[in-house]
Amino acid sequence: MSTFNRKFPVPSDLDIAQAAQLKPITEIAANLGLAEEDLILFGRYKAKVHLDVLKKLEDRPLGKYIDVTAITPTPLGEGKTTTGIGLVQGLGVLGHNSIACIRQPSQGPTFGIKGGAAGGGYSQVIPMEDFNLHLTGDIHAITAANNLIAAAVDARWFHESRLSDEQLSNMGLNRLNIDPYNITWNRVVDVNDRALRKVIIGLGGKFDGPPREAGFDITVASEIMAILALVNGDDYKSTLRDLRERCGRIVIGESTDKKPITAEDLGVAGAAAVLMKDAIHPNLMQTLEGQAAFVHAGPFANIAHGNSSIVADKVALRLGDYVVTESGFGADIGMEKFFNIKCRYSNLIPDCVVLVATIRALKMHGGGPRVVPGRPLDQAYVEENLELLEAGAANLQAHIRNAKRFGIPVVVAVNKFSDDTDAEVELVRRLAIEAGAETAAMSDHWTNGGDGAVELAEAVVAACEKPSEFQFLYPLDWPIKKKIETIATEIYGAGEVVYEPLANRQIKSYEDNNFGGLPLCMAKTHLSMTHDPSLKNAPTGFTLPVREVRASVGAGFIYPLLGQMRTMPGLPSAPVYLNVDINEDGEVVGLF
Repeated sequence: MSTFNRKFPVPSDLDIAQAAQLKPITEIAANLGLAEEDLILFGRYKAKVHLDVLKKLEDRPLGKYIDVTAITPTPLGEGKTTTGIGLVQGLGVLGHNSIACIRQPSQGPTFGIKGGAAGGGYSQVIPMEDFNLHLTGDIHAITAANNLIAAAVDARWFHESRLSDEQLSNMGLNRLNIDPYNITWNRVVDVNDRALRKVIIGLGGKFDGPPREAGFDITVASEIMAILALVNGDDYKSTLRDLRERCGRIVIGESTDKKPITAEDLGVAGAAAVLMKDAIHPNLMQTLEGQAAFVHAGPFANIAHGNSSIVADKVALRLGDYVVTESGFGADIGMEKFFNIKCRYSNLIPDCVVLVATIRALKMHGGGPRVVPGRPLDQAYVEENLELLEAGAANLQAHIRNAKRFGIPVVVAVNKFSDDTDAEVELVRRLAIEAGAETAAMSDHWTNGGDGAVELAEAVVAACEKPSEFQFLYPLDWPIKKKIETIATEIYGAGEVVYEPLANRQIKSYEDNNFGGLPLCMAKTHLSMTHDPSLKNAPTGFTLPVREVRASVGAGFIYPLLGQMRTMPGLPSAPVYLNVDINEDGEVVGLF
């Protein structure tokens, strides 16, 4: 049994976090077998773990590797991060050395709609304020590196317009002939700001640069964030070399003769890597019940691959019996990318998938009434309704089958709400097993922390001992279109794929430039298994349109865009930041 002092009714997430008795991060590290010399300290309660520990730990066996994913998200919230942290705490109650590996949240959602992302209730990572804000500055480093490359693009274009070939040669530069209409590299800022989606830069006098249309993305959508999550090595130096090489491969756009231009061509790749050299060490924090939590990288799951860093997982797997990571949004997005992208680059094979669902969310997929934030829930969600639940379970079953396509055992975690009935839970368990899951386990971690997740933890331990036959969905040498169509039909349930003329031209260009052998990172809505957010549950036979296809060559993937995708969110009419402040004692209030 965990010893954390819990209160009922459950206080706010922030109140729980601020009431917690934090252990010094050196103590958390020592429990893992790490010395203070292995840490880069940021105060008493957070630190980076130096990647040279990988050499120190190379003879240790790997722990069990678990990916937490979910059904297709709904406005009701499924609690994936909370369940992942609860599972780590539940494994701790069972006496296992368990470690969480999760993404660092963007300040965009933190101050926009979602609020804090450190888990919730009595299953959180602390200190919560640090987790949700600057942490150790990784996101700021990404912003600086990204914007340095953007500045280099416009500076080179400006100077090439004024200098002769001889003058450029005397400075050791080649003429790149940047096509201003085909610059694909945006500037970034880690704030939701729709006004920056499209901007005109270079206004002013002739020395302010030629004007052109440009734009901003949110920092976590930057390719450099994806690079941070996918960088790999056996120690600090080899990981740094990988980072440097990936920065060099970043494609910022095309020349006037349609050739890709890289950050290496601009001569800025080395400087960008310098800005990222400390960010590659993973960040160490703790759960409410004292387990270690690595918080590192936070790429968007609908645009990028939506998983925390490879290096954090590698360190954790040498230190723990069980390592619980999570992939963004539903299993059709984050989990598919976890397997086909992250596992390819890490060479790490998971032992179990945990698929998070709630009774309420499944009822919504079954055709339940519309949910409006701030309004009371319809009775359909708080009273037993087996017919509605069974209809919505089609979404759960589709995601189970998707995980099973990769040959990995699946456990369904039913995130408990007080209105759930025994009959509803038993129905979910039966339908989950029919679809191929090992079982469905009720988990009450939000209210009871690790004690509430013991049933789930026991199910996961059992699943990790089951044989698995892991396989990728597609080989890398397939043509881009064949890879797209395999994901579309086998994971999403599409009947066919159609391509806009622009997408066809881009696919041909990438294959002509030898980028076709990269894995795919499908960019689509998280609100549906299709490209259309209004299509709920588990539609089949639909036509999937590919509007555009882009390349993140430095990160190492091609990303087709399905429908309209926003890389810069906007703020709602009543954003979360309205509630955030500092009280008279200097404490943060209203964060979540």
